[in-house]
Amino acid sequence: MATTACFIIVSRNDIPIYEAEVGSAAKREDAAQLHQFVLHAALDIVQDLAWTTSAMFLKAVDRFNDLAVSVYVTAGHIPYDG
Repeated sequence: MATTACFIIVSRNDIPIYEAEVGSAAKREDAAQLHQFVLHAALDIVQDLAWTTSAMFLKAVDRFNDLAVSVYVTAGHIPYDG
């Protein structure tokens, strides 16, 4: 089974600042837009969960069809400004 992972770094203003896809699945035409749609839909959930747990890895916080969103948050939830 071919799989693809999308890695996205999001700024404190909920703006994607880096995006990379890795994997062996054929790329869909609308993949970039779909990934950003799923990401933005999950951000509210992530913002709520990040303050209720001490875990830095939040596994499968949201799902959309065959996509699952898992998140790493920074210690103290302080984003990098770059």
